[in-house]
Amino acid sequence: MKILLILVSGIFVNNFILSKFLGICPFLGVSKKLDTAVGMGVAVTFVMTLASAITYIVQYAILNPLNLEYLQTIAFILVIAALVQFVEMVIKKTSPTLYMALGVYLPLITTNCAVLGVTILNIQNEYNFIETIINGAAGALGFTLAIVLFAGVRERLELSDIPKPLQGFSIALISASLMAISFLGFSGMI
Repeated sequence: MKILLILVSGIFVNNFILSKFLGICPFLGVSKKLDTAVGMGVAVTFVMTLASAITYIVQYAILNPLNLEYLQTIAFILVIAALVQFVEMVIKKTSPTLYMALGVYLPLITTNCAVLGVTILNIQNEYNFIETIINGAAGALGFTLAIVLFAGVRERLELSDIPKPLQGFSIALISASLMAISFLGFSGMI
């Protein structure tokens, strides 16, 4: 039951983008096209889930026994950076068009505060290893859900008749705020 609670909470209630407002940079930058948003979502899902598992091991196998807890943020960022480099190499080899479409936002996963946020929250919430992986995956799925929904909205906005002062980034921010308000409806669930 706790696993299901963590899963639903990570995707809907505590959505990193729309509830915690973490990871906004790729959310706004990569969400112009649906296929690019899906690619970014898959990359973030892989990194966030694996980073959650590895940082759990780093925290409890290295940092805690050696009383180096104060190095947590630096150690976690190094783990995330290594994973992002791996993902970047794989995407560059397997899908050069996606690699070009993601552009600068792919290496920015390293500094995506949602990825670092989930790893730190896992430790703060004292999740066990399985719960840590589930929370990382749920946070990543919530990130993917938000960016894919927003990409769909932005693609529809391209075809809409929007007043001149609201065209472009203005209507994107208004749409993002309306999505965030809609996700607040989930806050009473858990």
